[in-house]
Amino acid sequence: MSGNDDKIENGYVGVQEPDVFMNLEPTKPFQVKSPLFRECLAEFLGTMVMIMFGDGVVAQVVLSEGTKGEYININLCWGLGVLFGIHVSGGVSGAHLNPAVTTTLAWFGRMEWKKVPYYVVSQILGAFVAAFVVWVGVFATYPYSNDVPVGTCFLTEVVGTALLMGCIFAIGDELNKPANPYTQPGAVALLVVAIGMAFGMNSGYAINPARDFGPRFFSWIAGWGSDVFTLRDSYFWVPIVGPLLGGPIGAGIYVGLIEHHHPREYKHPLENQ
Repeated sequence: MSGNDDKIENGYVGVQEPDVFMNLEPTKPFQVKSPLFRECLAEFLGTMVMIMFGDGVVAQVVLSEGTKGEYININLCWGLGVLFGIHVSGGVSGAHLNPAVTTTLAWFGRMEWKKVPYYVVSQILGAFVAAFVVWVGVFATYPYSNDVPVGTCFLTEVVGTALLMGCIFAIGDELNKPANPYTQPGAVALLVVAIGMAFGMNSGYAINPARDFGPRFFSWIAGWGSDVFTLRDSYFWVPIVGPLLGGPIGAGIYVGLIEHHHPREYKHPLENQ
């Protein structure tokens, strides 16, 4: 593969090479040394994120019989899933997220055929794990009712906040595929929209302890009494503990699979331009 082909594969065509020394040897503990392995990790996590949003919104629309979303929600959330899958993996692997994309690029000489099986297996594994997470957080509640178990709501809050923080880390990762600093607020806002479309049915997707506990505490002071804390089997702890647990899990997965393995002294081609 030529140097230019490699740029095409990884999305850097037309970007001026930085005049800096780049030590590509990993030096951090447990850092992955193989560039191909790093790319496979990126394809796995990027595909997982995309499918979690896509399968999540389909599950929510179908199980709620259309009361928690419509066909347009499915289309929008799948598109947003692709967006955040690209943010998660684009700067490392090119964010193929699809065996059809990978094989087509190989047919036209945009990537080496020897990489294709590794990319495809990583994508399939990412989709498989995503389906499991969605099943645990959404499908396990079938049939949908207004009395979703507290434990299921807790899992939904963990999953939603994990997606939130994992994608926020990706959006701001300067060595991956970050959003422009001026568009990062909009990207995070769209992220919250997508989480609501895919995982909002069970618990209302607090994904923020302050969002729930602040108004709940005010309600107690305003005279609603202890019911605000005992309602639905003392549900009040779910929007507090779920996000506080899910946030570090999501960020930890992103750092552990992607960020930690960036070459230590690599300088992103877009930096300082």
